[in-house]
Formats: sequence, structure tokens, C-alpha cells
Amino acid sequence: MTFACRRIPFAGRNGILRVSFGLGLALAAAGCVETGTTALPGPGIDPAAGSAANISSLSEVIRANPRDAAAYNVRGTAFARGGDQRSALSDFDAALKLDPNFHQAWANKGLVLRQMGRLDQSIAAYSRALEISPRYAFALVGRGNVYRQMGQTDRAIADFSEAIRIEPGNAAAHHDRGLVRQSMGDKAGAMADYSSAIERDASAAEPFNARGLLKAAAGDFKGALDDFNGALNNDLNYSEAWINRGVVEEQLGDRKDALASCQRGLSGDPASQIGRDCVRRLTAHN
Repeated sequence: MTFACRRIPFAGRNGILRVSFGLGLALAAAGCVETGTTALPGPGIDPAAGSAANISSLSEVIRANPRDAAAYNVRGTAFARGGDQRSALSDFDAALKLDPNFHQAWANKGLVLRQMGRLDQSIAAYSRALEISPRYAFALVGRGNVYRQMGQTDRAIADFSEAIRIEPGNAAAHHDRGLVRQSMGDKAGAMADYSSAIERDASAAEPFNARGLLKAAAGDFKGALDDFNGALNNDLNYSEAWINRGVVEEQLGDRKDALASCQRGLSGDPASQIGRDCVRRLTAHN
């Protein structure tokens, strides 16, 4: 029995490009396998930040204030939001040329370098941000996720734990540390971290989904169903949570609702093999 888990964008609470990243998981009874990561800017960024009109207006600001490092940083954020990583990197570099101690720009550069797969350079950028501002929790979470991606779990946990020490309410740090603990087979530690993330930010869907996967793997299908419903209460378009809910409903014997849930999830993620298998099983018995 396998459950779906989406590639998780899990955002920090404030600041430019304050984003941490979760694992893409396929959770079976035996444990977890990392399948990938994704990167999306988090809340605090104007939803239109990636639009041509917004970038044009930011370019006007830069033309009027060519030595304004913050303006380059903001436009770099807009480029990153729109998926133009090279332009984003160029703007962050321009900001840092004007202000080499602009720690937020260093961290934003670290994020974009990670998106580009330049992991060693990403770590260097995050580390520079932390040299300038050692209590900058976002950079610790960002670097921790690069270490996680590189399989350096001890360093990843150290960075997440330090971020939590500095900002005990940092839900993203708890969530991402949980992902690392889960990958190491520490299901109890992961469960505790996911629960801590939910306590600190009950509006985020991803910790509910991650905790639900652990509960399902342990055979607690009713508890898992509650968590998948919690994820969907926070994000009604969370395709993987719909599929996970459908698989759990199937285990609980509610085949009609299970089929509806898996179909809803598959409509949002047609490539999901788990979703397709779920729908195929349930329609074959109708």
C-alpha cells in the first residue's frame, strides 16, 4: 500500500523568498523514499511579482535609483517568482555588488542557486548570509535543506535545530527537520516535529499530510484520515492529499468516497500513478 505526497513548497512566515523545501515522498509500510524537491516563493511576495508589468515597474525604480541594492533584490525576487532564475541571480549579484553585507540578498541567491542545482554554491551563499547575520533563521533553514538534498543529514538537522533554537515558533524548521528524521527512520522524531509544526502554524497543509502519511504507515487509518482532511481544509487543491485520503478511505471500507477522493486528486495531478491505481482498483469493483 503506497500513499502519495506532493513536492512541498513550505514557506516561512515573512521576508523575501523565505522558503524552505520539503521532500517528495512515496511512503509505504517500510518507510520513505526521496523522489525530489521543488521551490516556490512563499507568502509575503506580491502575487503579481512574476508578471511582466510588475517587473517593468521595478525596472523603472532601478533606472531611477541605480544604486539601490534593495530595488535589485526585490526585482530579483520577482524574476524568481516568475521562474527566470538567471535574471534573478543577476539581480541578487547586482544588489550584493552595491551592498556586500546584504544578508537577505545572499540568502535569496542561495535559494536560486539551489533551484539551479548549484548546491555547493548555494551553501556558500547561505553561509555568507549567516556570517553577516548569525541569527538569520531563514538562511539556516535554507542551508539545512541543501544539506538534506545532498544527504548530509547531520548537518541538516543541526541547521534546523539551530533555527528552532533561535525561532521556536518556526514551523518550517520543525517540518523540514521532521522530513530528515523520517528519512533516517526516526518516525517518532518525525511525528513529533510534524506535530510541532502544526501547533505553530495550523494553516499549513503540508505538515498535516506528512503526519497523515506516518499514521497511515502505522495502520492508524482514522488518524491519517483526520490529518488528510486537515491538509485539505487548508488547501482544497492539494491533489496528493485528496489521493492519500482516497487510499485511506478505501482501507476503511468507504469505497464510494474513496473513488471520489482519488478522482478529485487525479484531476489535479493526472500523472500520479498512485491516483491512477486507486481509481482503477475502485472502478473495477463497481
